[in-house]
Amino acid sequence: MAQKKVTKNTRKTPRSSGGLFYFNVTMRVIQSLILFVLCIGIFAASLGLGIGVGYFAFLVEDTKLPSKSTLQQELGNISQTSTLTYANNDIIATVNSDLQRTTVKSDQISDLLKKAIVATEDENFYEHNGFVPKAVLRALVSEVTGIGSSGGSTLTQQLVKQQMLTNETTFKRKANEIILSRQVDDVFSKDEIVTMYLNVSPFGRNNKGQNIAGVQEAAEGIFGVQPNELNLAQAAFIAGLPQSPISYSPYNADGSIKEDVSLGLKRKDFVLFSMYRTKAITKQEYEDEKNYDLAKDFLPQAQANQNEQSYLYYAVLDQAKEVLAQELATQAKVSKQDYQKESVKNSYEELAEQKMASGGYTVKSTIDPAIYQAMQEAVAANGYLLDDDTGVETQVGNILMDNKTGKILGFVGGRDFSTNQFDHAFVSKRQAASAIKPALVYGPAIDQGLIGSESRISNYETNWGGEGDDSGDAVVNATQINMNTFQTVRDAISWSNNIPAYQTYQAVLANAKDDRFVYDQYLSKMDYPDLDQWSYKSAPLGVMDITVLEQTAGFQTLANGGAYQKGHMIDTITDSTGKVVYKYDEKPVQVYSKATASIMNDLMRSVLDSKITTPYKSVLGSVNGTLASADWIGKTGTTNDYKDSWLIVSTPSITLSSWTGHDDSTPSDSGAGKRQANYMAYLANAIYQANPDVVGVSEKFTLDNSVKKEKVATFTGEKLVNNVTINNYKVSVPRDTTTSYWAKDGVKDSTFKFGIGGTDADYLNYWRTIAPRIPSN
Repeated sequence: MAQKKVTKNTRKTPRSSGGLFYFNVTMRVIQSLILFVLCIGIFAASLGLGIGVGYFAFLVEDTKLPSKSTLQQELGNISQTSTLTYANNDIIATVNSDLQRTTVKSDQISDLLKKAIVATEDENFYEHNGFVPKAVLRALVSEVTGIGSSGGSTLTQQLVKQQMLTNETTFKRKANEIILSRQVDDVFSKDEIVTMYLNVSPFGRNNKGQNIAGVQEAAEGIFGVQPNELNLAQAAFIAGLPQSPISYSPYNADGSIKEDVSLGLKRKDFVLFSMYRTKAITKQEYEDEKNYDLAKDFLPQAQANQNEQSYLYYAVLDQAKEVLAQELATQAKVSKQDYQKESVKNSYEELAEQKMASGGYTVKSTIDPAIYQAMQEAVAANGYLLDDDTGVETQVGNILMDNKTGKILGFVGGRDFSTNQFDHAFVSKRQAASAIKPALVYGPAIDQGLIGSESRISNYETNWGGEGDDSGDAVVNATQINMNTFQTVRDAISWSNNIPAYQTYQAVLANAKDDRFVYDQYLSKMDYPDLDQWSYKSAPLGVMDITVLEQTAGFQTLANGGAYQKGHMIDTITDSTGKVVYKYDEKPVQVYSKATASIMNDLMRSVLDSKITTPYKSVLGSVNGTLASADWIGKTGTTNDYKDSWLIVSTPSITLSSWTGHDDSTPSDSGAGKRQANYMAYLANAIYQANPDVVGVSEKFTLDNSVKKEKVATFTGEKLVNNVTINNYKVSVPRDTTTSYWAKDGVKDSTFKFGIGGTDADYLNYWRTIAPRIPSN
C-alpha cells in the first residue's frame, strides 16, 4: 500500500501585513501618550488655574472696593488746588502745577475725538467689562517669560492706573488694577469713562511750553479751538498724543514749534488708520485726512505767565512730597525694604507729586511766620557782612530748630531768591569741617568712657599712618599754636585742633575694633548720610559733604539731653475732604547718654566763652546784651582755604546753624569766621525781636545727676598720685587738681602714659617739662 506524503505549509505572512501591525501598535501608543499628556495638561491647567485664582484672591484680599462717589473723586476730580500754610494756618502759597488741566463735560467733547481714542487705545472698549482676560493672560505670560508684548491694558485700566495707582510693575498692582477697573466699569457708563479718560490724560505741551492734560487744554493749547470744534485730523492728532506725549508734541519746552514734527504726524496717520480699520470713518475720510496739512493748524509760540515763588515754597513742598510718598507707600503695605528700591520709591514720589499738584491737599508746616520773615529781613539787611574781597558773593544757609521737638521754625535758603534759587539750607552739600567734632569724635569718646572733660590728648606732631600715598603726610592743625603738648579735651575743642581730634577718633575706633562703629552706633540714629568717609582717618577733619540740616542734627541732639528729634517742616497734611492723611509723629531716639550730652554742652560753652575761634558772644553782647546773657553753646568749623565756614550755636531751647561760602568753592580768607559771627549775631537778634520766648534766655544747661565729677591732677587729667616711675626715675606729680566730668567708668590713677595718643617719646618730652633730669632709658 502506497504511503501518503505529508507536505509542510511554508506559506509566509505578507511583509505588508507585518508593517501594518507595527504601525497600528505605534499609533495606539502615540494615542495613549497623547491622551496621557492631555490628561496631565488638563490637570496642570486646572491646578494652575486654581493656583492662579487663589494667588489673585490673595493679592486683592485687602483691596476695598471704593464707592461711586469715591471713584468719582479719584478719577474725575482733578482741579482742586493744594495749599501750603505756616504753623498758625496763614497761607504760604497755593501749589503751582506746571501741568495745565481743565475739566469739561461729555457734550463739550467732539464725537470724532471719542471715536479716535477708542479706536487707538481700546477697540473692544464697548464689549469688555473693564479688562480683557486674554490680554491680561498674555501680559502675565510676557511678564514671567520675558517673551512677547506685556501690553494689554484697556482704556479703563489706563484710567485707573493713572489716577489711582502707581507705575510699579508688580503682580499686586496689576491685580488691583484689574479689580478696580471692573468696579469702574460697573458703576460708570462707557461714555462717562471715555470722558474721564480724556479729561485726565497727558497731551504733551502747549504753545507756551507748559505741560498739559485733558482735551480742553490740548485743543486750546495746540489748535486754538474748543474740544467740540476739532476737525477729524486734529482729533486724530490729539488722540495719538497720550502714548508718548512729549515725543509726539509739536512744541519744545519754551513753546517754540519743533523743527521736525514728523513723529506726531505719523502717529496721527496711525490713529486715522485705526479709525478706518474699525469702521469709525470711511476710506475716503481716511485718505482725505491723511493728506490734510495739519502743521498749518499748530499755534505759534506764546509767552507763559511767570509765577515766582521762594525758598520757603519749594522747601515745604519738597518735604511734603517726600512724607506723602512714604505715607502712600505705607498705605499700600509696601515694606521699608522694598521702598528703598529706586524704582518703587520713584513711583510713589511721582504719585505724591501728582496728588500735591491737583489733589486739594492742605499742608501745615512748622514754620513760624514772624520768625521766618524776620530771618529774611535779617539776611537782606546784613548779608553784606559776609562778603570778602574776592568779588564773589558769599552765600549762606541757616536753620532755626526747636530742640525739644525738632520743628524747624525758620530758615534762610540764600541771600536773594530772585538771583540765586539754590537752597543752601536743605539742598546744598558742603564739607562738614570741624563742626562735626562734637557729634563724631568727642561725644562718642565721652559716651564710651574713654575720656573725661579734662583728660589730656596728644597734640604732638604726627602723620596719618596706615597705607596709601598720604600715609606719611602730617596731620595739620588750623593753627600750630599749643603744639607738642598734651591738651585737655576742653582746650582741644576750644582751639578746634585737628591732631587731638584725630587721636581721639582713632582711639574710639580701636576700642570698638570696627571702622563703622561711630556711624552705626551714633550718626545713623541722627539721620546723617551713610558715607564711606566716616571710617576714613581724616573723618575728624570733616571731609564728608552734608547739608545744613544734617549738620544741625548732632547739635540739636546734644542740646536736647542726647535725644535726637528729627528735623522736620511738615506738621500735618489734610486731603480735600478734611481727613488728616499725615501727622508728624515724634519718635525721639536716645543717641548719647544724658551724662554725655550735658558734658559736651559744658565743653561747647567753653568754645564760645573762650572766643578763640569765634567772637560771636562778644558781637552779640554789643547788639543785644539780654540775648547775649542766654546760655549759648556752640562750635565752629572751617575747611582748607576758608572755602566753607560753619557756626552752630544752641541754647537749651533752640539750635541756630549757619554755613557760609562761595557756590563755586573759590577760597575766602581768614576773616570769614569773624564775618560769619557778626552776621549770626544780627540774625539771632532778629529772631529774638520777632519772638523773645523762643530763644529761652532764662534757661540753663546743667550737668546731669549721673555725671561723675572726678578730682584729677591737672597735669595728667587722671587721679593724683604722689609720684610716677619713669625709666627707674621717680617723678613727683604736680599737686594742682581740677574736676573732670565723666559719663562712664571714671578716671584711673596717673601713669607714665596717661592720655590719648602720643608716642613714648612724646610722653617723655611732656614729663621733662616738670622733671628735666629724667633719663632716656
